[in-house]
Amino acid sequence: MVETPPRTVRSRRVTSSAAPAHATGTGPSWESVPCPVLVAGADGTVLRANEGALALLPAAAPGRPLSEAAPDWLGSAHHRLTQREPETTFGDHHAVRGPVGGRTVRATPTAGPGGGITWWLADDSPDHDLAEALHRERDRTAFLAELSNRLLASLNLDRCMEATAWLASTHIADGVTVIATSMEPAHFVTYCVRGHDPLRRTLALDPDDLPPELERILGGHTPTAEGIDPAALPGWALPPGMGPVGSALLTPLPGHGTSAGAMFLLQRPGSPAPDDSDDSDDVTLRLFASRAGAAMSAARLYAEQSAITATLTRDLLPPGVPPLEGVEFASGYRPSGDTERIGGDFYDVHPGSADRGDPLVVLGDVSGKGLDAAVLTGKIRTTLHALIPVAPDHATLLRLLNGSLLDTTGDRFATLVLASVGRDGSALDLRLTSAGHPVPLVLRADGTVEAADTSGSLLGVLPEVEAHTAGVRLEPGDACLLYTDGITEARGGPTADEFFGEERLRAVLAECVGLPAEAVTERVQMIVAQWLGSGRHDDIALVVLRAPAAPRARRDGAP
Repeated sequence: MVETPPRTVRSRRVTSSAAPAHATGTGPSWESVPCPVLVAGADGTVLRANEGALALLPAAAPGRPLSEAAPDWLGSAHHRLTQREPETTFGDHHAVRGPVGGRTVRATPTAGPGGGITWWLADDSPDHDLAEALHRERDRTAFLAELSNRLLASLNLDRCMEATAWLASTHIADGVTVIATSMEPAHFVTYCVRGHDPLRRTLALDPDDLPPELERILGGHTPTAEGIDPAALPGWALPPGMGPVGSALLTPLPGHGTSAGAMFLLQRPGSPAPDDSDDSDDVTLRLFASRAGAAMSAARLYAEQSAITATLTRDLLPPGVPPLEGVEFASGYRPSGDTERIGGDFYDVHPGSADRGDPLVVLGDVSGKGLDAAVLTGKIRTTLHALIPVAPDHATLLRLLNGSLLDTTGDRFATLVLASVGRDGSALDLRLTSAGHPVPLVLRADGTVEAADTSGSLLGVLPEVEAHTAGVRLEPGDACLLYTDGITEARGGPTADEFFGEERLRAVLAECVGLPAEAVTERVQMIVAQWLGSGRHDDIALVVLRAPAAPRARRDGAP
């Protein structure tokens, strides 16, 4: 964590002509006076000098004559002013100037003990104000850089509000309350008191509980900060642990074309008011508010877009698979991009019913990758869902789907394999139809791997689609693999550029004899992943349908 810098953005010069209570050198805070101070008695003897004065005038040790410890111009002024009338009140016109070590020093007198004088020394060289201004600008630049780094580290609204509250309480005010604009009664509010961690809350605020100044800012009608009467602050606006509030400032946090929220800057009694600043600090506060508001606005926009994206992609994700009575079913899916969740390969399971016939498993592949392919995938899945109840067979279903794709997909196309699953006791009767898709593979219980006798044309290319449906019977222990070409066309192996191919897939499948459908799926995915290594690949999808094997009997004859 960055160390806590001074409590205000700027450095303040002591300009008051009234001496603090410790000006005589007797108070416990003598050394904390922020400028050189020297006290000399009425007889011209140095009584006390703080570290700053000794650094400026090394000879100003207590007990030494001021005429020996200080320049002649200061000694002469001290002698002249000690001859004043006792009731004389010092003013700025009594200040004197003179050279000290190559610089010009301004000495301002105030009444000291026993008729003596306390001299307040300040650098009055022509370039002093410039150096101080450069120092303030450096501090402001560092502060704004830290602000930008913290705010840009996250696109989360809560984190942005926490960073804003923490930075403001560290650099500007004793306590801070940040409230985000909301169209709902619930508002996100973040509190922070200097030296403590931020605290987040969600408050249901009645519009009547909002100060009118805050209501104007949240509505985007007030571009500048406004002072607030601390007594008029609602209870929810006070950070827990803040204590009494001496002054308050409400500043807007402008977002992208609208208000991102507002910020209460609170000071304890005795602390400088947040609006007690020069032009430089006013600019700093405006920059702080604008950057914080922009970050909060960007985080809110990101959250809204993420929610919209999640809603739109929900129907594009691989579906949950309903249980199919008497059928072992397993599936696997891997998009082409490891950071993506959707792609052009897909599968669906449509449970059967008395009206709709046998359950139908669909596995397909859309040309292209990524989001564009996923959008077409969504259209195909939605269209199939609507067509299945009115299509009595695979040929009719593919013909209707092909007509729909010709009207909407332009130059994109798709391949598809359909598998209707019928039960015959403990066996399964499959009707398999491939439309331009890799042919399903059948694994027999004896380890034999067969290709289903089905074929057909692409969808979305020709006016008419041709497809041949094959009947396949799965006895107990037999399995059928539906897959996309992302498996057979996976490039990898020893040369990192060799296709996985159908022969390797058949060999892997033959090793899965006796395994349940889930294990077959995992085995195929694992071998293909090892073949790919870290290389690029197409979308991969596979489905395994298996007729459950008969339970084995124990030696005592029990199952």
